[in-house]
Amino acid sequence: MTIGIPQFPFMVMAKPAGAACNLACTYCFYLGKESLYPQSRHFRMSDEVLESFIRQYIQSQPTPEIAFAWQGGEPTLLGVDFFRKAVELQQRYAPPGKKIVNALQTNATRLTDEWCQFFRENNFLLGVSLDGDAAVHDRYRVDKAGRPTYGATMDGLGLLKKHGVEFNLLTVVSRANAGRPKELYRFLKEHGSGFLQFIPLVERDAPGGAFAMPPGPAGGGEATGVSQASVRPETWGDFLIGVFDEWVRQDVGRVFVQYFDCLLGAWLGLPSSLCVFSATCGRALALEHNGDLYACDHYVYPEYRLGNIQETPLVDLARADAQERFGRFKEESLPRQCRECDVLFACRGECPKHRFAVTPEGEPGLNYLCAGIKRFLRHIDPAMHTMAALVKSGRAAAEIMALAATPPAEKRPGRNAPCPCGSGLKFKQCHGR
Repeated sequence: MTIGIPQFPFMVMAKPAGAACNLACTYCFYLGKESLYPQSRHFRMSDEVLESFIRQYIQSQPTPEIAFAWQGGEPTLLGVDFFRKAVELQQRYAPPGKKIVNALQTNATRLTDEWCQFFRENNFLLGVSLDGDAAVHDRYRVDKAGRPTYGATMDGLGLLKKHGVEFNLLTVVSRANAGRPKELYRFLKEHGSGFLQFIPLVERDAPGGAFAMPPGPAGGGEATGVSQASVRPETWGDFLIGVFDEWVRQDVGRVFVQYFDCLLGAWLGLPSSLCVFSATCGRALALEHNGDLYACDHYVYPEYRLGNIQETPLVDLARADAQERFGRFKEESLPRQCRECDVLFACRGECPKHRFAVTPEGEPGLNYLCAGIKRFLRHIDPAMHTMAALVKSGRAAAEIMALAATPPAEKRPGRNAPCPCGSGLKFKQCHGR
């Protein structure tokens, strides 16, 4: 028996094709999930599971807008008719006054005019994976035969633009592209829609050629070190600083970088809209093709399987004690170094899957990327204070671009005088750097 609608919204990342994909990206953490279902010849969500998920998910959400997220693997392997049925079911079960929105993550290599017409007619938001120009993108993003995929991805982007489909670009930051932040940012601006997401590649090798299970309440799995493609901590910090410095000078309000927008919320004292910067986690679950629900798409392991929505109501699984423990683990396992850190309010320890390092005192739970994240957050602190002050005073954060222009020396205030931007900081702390 269900225990009722939760008072908190939660997101389910539905993987209707499971880990099945037409590509074989060498850094992909999800391809190996096929081994969890050795009995499956075809990774395809059945009509029964699809209808059950859509009905239960709509009923479980207390918010006026209900967001469906379709991921993989590669969800377009299922064909357009699968998603036509999904939209029909959403319309059938959506109560009056509720708005349904859909987002779909794709490698874009299989897009056609038919797909794009469907997306446009049904207002789907597409997330497209693009790691840079051909030399960078094809370093890791290859098909099953090891062939490059950049050309097919760019063809797919062209179709999305042709049909006016809204899309974001998602870029995995690895050792192949982290060293040229400004060049990569400019490339993505040129080919994107003005919405960018950057995801640091951090995976640990495990015996047998797989990736190790991330640390969590059930343990951290056996690992032999980070993978060769993983971004280094200091390089991740340098990358973020390079992109931020370009963005804050000329693109605030014109280009939306998810990482920066979410962090501005921290300087405004708001809860994070991105799970990696939230104090706790556990509100972004993953649904496999057969109805199995997992704690997170980075924790699709037997130890983190919550149950099956065909056997136990979705809302009960989302509120299960095991999931509550999983969510609290992020905050409760912070080492002392993190609890006493001056940028904890923004970082919150970042993603638990990256917290396999140890502090200088030998305490576990430190984020592998800590050194880079900390330097980046301290670097952006003056600009974030300025933008937060602008927003609090009813002005646009984009005004920082005009304020950041260094005035002539004879018109600059003293370094210890209040900054004229209204941030409340001294000039030397804000624009006098």
